[in-house]
Amino acid sequence: MAHRPLKSLLIPLAVAALLAAPAHALKPPREESPTPRALLDGVGMGTSDEEMAREIAAADRHPLGSRDNPIRVGGPDGERAYLARLRCADSSAPAIGARTAAGVGAFGSIVASYLVDCGMAGPAKAELVMDMYHEGHAEHRAPPGFTIKPLRP
Repeated sequence: MAHRPLKSLLIPLAVAALLAAPAHALKPPREESPTPRALLDGVGMGTSDEEMAREIAAADRHPLGSRDNPIRVGGPDGERAYLARLRCADSSAPAIGARTAAGVGAFGSIVASYLVDCGMAGPAKAELVMDMYHEGHAEHRAPPGFTIKPLRP
């Protein structure tokens, strides 16, 4: 029981030591270390229409729904709307698995993947990669083996 007084003093002593740290230890950043120029150049610039067209053309050389050619949609609502329109070979809706992070896609943004399962209808199970950072874009194509219901006007 003699150790209890030591334990009760340990936390207040540690807090006091941290608070007593010299103020000069927290120096402001030096003016000689500016923010990287490339970072500043890209802020607010986005991708030009011509550059995006080249990126889309390059991605189209890969299967739609792959990391190299993710399905472009506008936000989480766009992901859900696309998946609701997706159909298996027999025109039935696939079972949609959980959304998982899938790293960085062909357009330089974070992408997500969904495991979709058509069961016996085909194409069995497939992982579809989606890029939700394309506001205003509604994909009208289907990945290999699937069909897509048209958008309602």
